[in-house]
Amino acid sequence: MSILVIAEHDNASLKGATLNTITAATACGGDVHVLVAGHNAAAAAQAAAQVAGVARVLHADSDALAHGLAENVAAQVLAVAGGYTHILFPATAAGKNVAPRVAAKLDVAQISDITKVESADTFERPIYAGNAMATVQSTDAVKVITVRTTGFDAAAATGGSAAVETLSAAADAGKSHFEGSEIAKNDRPELTAAKIIVSGGRALGSSEKFTEVMTPLADKLGAAIGASRAAVDAGYAANDLQVGQTGKIVAPQLYVACGISGAIQHLAGMKDSKVIVAINKDPEAPIFSVADFGLEADLFAAVPELTQAL
Repeated sequence: MSILVIAEHDNASLKGATLNTITAATACGGDVHVLVAGHNAAAAAQAAAQVAGVARVLHADSDALAHGLAENVAAQVLAVAGGYTHILFPATAAGKNVAPRVAAKLDVAQISDITKVESADTFERPIYAGNAMATVQSTDAVKVITVRTTGFDAAAATGGSAAVETLSAAADAGKSHFEGSEIAKNDRPELTAAKIIVSGGRALGSSEKFTEVMTPLADKLGAAIGASRAAVDAGYAANDLQVGQTGKIVAPQLYVACGISGAIQHLAGMKDSKVIVAINKDPEAPIFSVADFGLEADLFAAVPELTQAL
């Protein structure tokens, strides 16, 4: 049994989500192979070869794969899919874009957002915004899976010595092309990889107050800044800061929720955090049901005091 992991990378290095996905692949049993599809991505392929548990790295290099366009990456995956019983993608924006195309072409059901591997054909995944866990079994010959990375520890980035095999790149599908990108500059840790996150909710009242209250605390803790959907919808915070079912799924060592009531959609995105601290003046706020430490207080007084004490 051979398992294929589709690496997420920037052509120079692997993204952290790939390491979590490799751990999930290892739990399935069998040899774990990693596909690195990109352009001038030899460094990323070598990094994949060093990951513990990887038996083989497949490297496809082409201009058409430079920007990870879903149609072209899917074609590359399908070109090698015949030798694998499992094909795993990180459940990121990129992985969720490619995996359904591969599953549809292979005429199999996709198994989404797994958080645990029970056996080679049985997996656990959240449903109902994480309020229930479903155990699903697949009889498909090929299992196409997306992996919720917060459910698995990252594989060791060193210790492996896999061989790197160069593949012929699939032809450009010609269905889309890359126009450009605007990359936001941020000195803070990336939200999904941060060890500490401080998040603000609608109770902050304005974008100015959001910045005034949350930024000093984040600076003191060396934390990433997150936000609830209500804060994002109200314009207090940027879209890419949203934590929750329709935002980013996070599981930091410490999550500090300030003025967040705790709607189930938000809890679905952060309740796997190791330690959760909630600050809210409403004693009935649902966030307290998942918090390890709760402070019933006005955040405009409590957060600056906490920042000063740090």
